[in-house]
Amino acid sequence: MSIFEDTAPRASRRRPLRIAVLGASGSIGTQTLDVCRKHSDKIKVVALSVRRSTNFLVSAAREFGVTHVAVTEDEHANDSVMEDLPAGCEVHSGYDSIVDLACLDEVDCVVSAVVGFAGIKAGYAAIQAGKVLAYANKETIVVAGDLLMPLVKPGQLIPVDSEHSAIYQCLVGERASDVHCIWLTCSGGPFYGMSRGELAGVTAADALKHPTWKMGPKITIDSATLMNKGLEVLEAHHLFDVPIDKVRVLVQRQSRIHSMVEFADGVVKAQMGPSDMRIPIQYALSYPQRWESPVQRMDYCKEPPISFGEADEETFACLALAKEAGCLGGTMPCAMNAANEVANKAFRLGACGFLDIENTVRRVMSSTQVEPVEGIEQLVYIDAEARQRARRLLGLDKGES
Repeated sequence: MSIFEDTAPRASRRRPLRIAVLGASGSIGTQTLDVCRKHSDKIKVVALSVRRSTNFLVSAAREFGVTHVAVTEDEHANDSVMEDLPAGCEVHSGYDSIVDLACLDEVDCVVSAVVGFAGIKAGYAAIQAGKVLAYANKETIVVAGDLLMPLVKPGQLIPVDSEHSAIYQCLVGERASDVHCIWLTCSGGPFYGMSRGELAGVTAADALKHPTWKMGPKITIDSATLMNKGLEVLEAHHLFDVPIDKVRVLVQRQSRIHSMVEFADGVVKAQMGPSDMRIPIQYALSYPQRWESPVQRMDYCKEPPISFGEADEETFACLALAKEAGCLGGTMPCAMNAANEVANKAFRLGACGFLDIENTVRRVMSSTQVEPVEGIEQLVYIDAEARQRARRLLGLDKGES
């Protein structure tokens, strides 16, 4: 059955959509709350989670009248500000507290905006509990796609990433057998056109200056290395059930075309719009309906020309490494992702160079034995082992991740 069929249950909803926002204080989380403010008649925020930003958590909990909050770093669950939560608001704490929120009976839809591997358990739990999962945590699909995708029912898994939302929208009403390829667009990041010699000297401050999108630091560095695009190739492979070589990366510097689908007859459907994440976030919550735009509309008569280019996988080898991990399959994407998360953070902290990110990923992958994915606990073990190897390669202390 196509993931785009059987949308009637969501289309006919008469009460507000009850949501949990995991990672509420981050870039995607705060923009999700912007959408909730605009459409308060259609959305009820029931639960919020943060890692340690308790001041933000309490303020948002009071604004939206939530009944459940989670703080994943235990020591912050007792911050003095938590005494100001709304009366009757239940506090969950600890690493797995977001799993509790994802499974709440009073939640219809889980917005997963948690960064990295940390969001996988909650995403998996949400699908098992029959919730709609509006996910920005691509690692859930990249690492655990073999486990999660067989469980997904039509209309249950909605991507929040702008590119995958675009592909999703282009495929609604289409037959999977008619897809020739997917054109996954990419801004190219801040270092597009640079040589490897030039990349050797770039800093984290340089890499955090994304040309078109405002995002969190981890994903912004991933965009600079093109690892983000590599993860998105694997995500598209699982989500849309297409071979990896049918997902083609296309540089679109203006970030106005968010991705395209080419069909067997040569027709190409593209989704265009402003570079604002509130649009795909809102679509994930409104699907299959469309609500009034949360952002200012574009004047296409005043837009500069749109250009296309080819992604340079030799200079930005993280893209090629991610695709290689996807082709090898099994537990390799898990090890690849873990190594990247460690090296990405090390680069942000000034503990390694830009090119050390891809070198670390490559060396961890070369020492990883591929196994079939059998369960979440297996992936937790593979992730921990790969992180340890990456830290050793980078000369980091045991606690640094």
